[in-house]
Amino acid sequence: MKLNFLIPSMLRTAARFLISAALALTGCTIGLGMPALAADFESVPHANPKMAGNAAPNILSPGLAEVIRAQGSMALENGTADIPYYGYDGDGPMLPAPGDVQAVGHNVEATKTEPDKNTYLVLRHQHGADPGYDYGAHFLYQGHESGRVDPISGQEMGYITRINLDADGDHRVTLLATQDTSGNPLPDFDGSAWDPFAKRLLFTAELGSNGGVWQATSDYPSTVEDISGALGRGGYEGIQNDDDGNLWIIEDAGGSSGTVNNRAKQPNSFVYRFVPKNKTDLTRGGKLQALQVISIANPGQPIVFHPGQADADILSQDMKDLHTYGMVFKTHWVTIHNTDTDGFDPFSANALAKAMNATPFKRPENGQFRPGSRFREFYFDETGDTDNRTPAGDYGGFGAVLKLRQSDPSASSGWLTMFYKGDEAHSGFDNVGFWSDHEIVFVEDAGDTLHTQRDAFDSAYLFDLDVDYSVPGTEPVRILAQGRDASATVDSAIGSISGNGFQNDGDNEITGFHVSDGDPTPHGLIGTEKPTLFRNGWRAFYTQQHGDNTTFEIIGDDTGKEGGDGPHREYNYY
Repeated sequence: MKLNFLIPSMLRTAARFLISAALALTGCTIGLGMPALAADFESVPHANPKMAGNAAPNILSPGLAEVIRAQGSMALENGTADIPYYGYDGDGPMLPAPGDVQAVGHNVEATKTEPDKNTYLVLRHQHGADPGYDYGAHFLYQGHESGRVDPISGQEMGYITRINLDADGDHRVTLLATQDTSGNPLPDFDGSAWDPFAKRLLFTAELGSNGGVWQATSDYPSTVEDISGALGRGGYEGIQNDDDGNLWIIEDAGGSSGTVNNRAKQPNSFVYRFVPKNKTDLTRGGKLQALQVISIANPGQPIVFHPGQADADILSQDMKDLHTYGMVFKTHWVTIHNTDTDGFDPFSANALAKAMNATPFKRPENGQFRPGSRFREFYFDETGDTDNRTPAGDYGGFGAVLKLRQSDPSASSGWLTMFYKGDEAHSGFDNVGFWSDHEIVFVEDAGDTLHTQRDAFDSAYLFDLDVDYSVPGTEPVRILAQGRDASATVDSAIGSISGNGFQNDGDNEITGFHVSDGDPTPHGLIGTEKPTLFRNGWRAFYTQQHGDNTTFEIIGDDTGKEGGDGPHREYNYY
């Protein structure tokens, strides 16, 4: 079995070697108007250093460039007094006045809404606030992760925006929704995806007992429904369809710090699969399952959460084994909730996963299926402890990338292996996107603490699935060294002043990394087609979260055209 999985990798590696050798001998180059192989990109030499009071530009690999598609100070075409801009609420100025002090009822600076995960769709006949305007066919959707606090519930209020990529400045960003069908304010959203079977956008909220999944229509105004009665409450972030219509949900729920190991956190997050009764209507309910991993140290026993034993779980043999190259674990899916028998009352997915002996991980955040694998290979990341003082370096403390293999996406069992183990310089993995069928990008969200500790901001790394990263000295390609814009630099400085009550995050973060051709049909599910970035309508986006909240499109800098050198596809869907 193991040999069968290795053969395609060996053949591809050999073929690429022969092609490279032939090109070197003939002096030829591949002239496709784009880099021949993403793995051939020149790695950005180092991350941007963090220097107090200094902003820094983003640096991309030669052959890549970025274009602003929206930024926080851009006025919404239908903004309100509370939500006037793409990335700023209306509760204060964009930048603080010299000497200003935070006070009750007075913000030094407006709340920054932090647009998060991007979802790109090519749709026709979409509307906006201006009934006489043609909004085109190419759209980028976001939920916002931070917002004003609801005085009634005490929860931060989010909203949904759509960047109209074909539109002029006055119509570039549309506010789609601020509340659900019950009139409740929308929560902060983290993850998003398009479900082509239900024909709905799916947004996740990483809010523990207040989190869950909301579905939204794509057109203006958007109708938003809370469907967490079927999918559960939890610290949900990443969400992804497979071609059977199942939903794979990644939970980011930070655990308790240890008493002795107080710079590390107990694994406390789960990987879920929702099996709908009717994939075209998620409100009909279904089964929520959680991933269970079988221990190697204790054969036949699942790796589980132990209440009140944070120190033991943090440095358990199971956690060390899970983060050791070459170890292969059997997995099972365990059903934790079934709407047929358990109904639609709100429930804690995290609590049920623990009760049913599912396996906790070190803050996984996002995952995707490998293109061309027929949804049999799923890669997901762990963020880890985001502190270089963690004692759990060999236990997932710096995060990791894990690979789950199954015979088909609905299979009840499979195999789990670690693809990459993080270290201080490569840590805090968050968003993910496939660059090609054998190259995957993970971006960092290391946080201000680790930025300061390592004197370096976040990076985006491209990994080749044919490379063995257990070999010492083997590293991924840094395709983006995140900088820090002037607004985030101010936030970082003010946030360090004790007692001022400043509310916004400091350093910028890479989020919403997304590669897609925008196909809204089941054929366009991420994991079906092999990406051909910058050609055939394939495009890449990310958001420089915090600061001025700028959303970029990555392009091939030898084309100078929006979206690279390929046509912008249109799909007859509705």
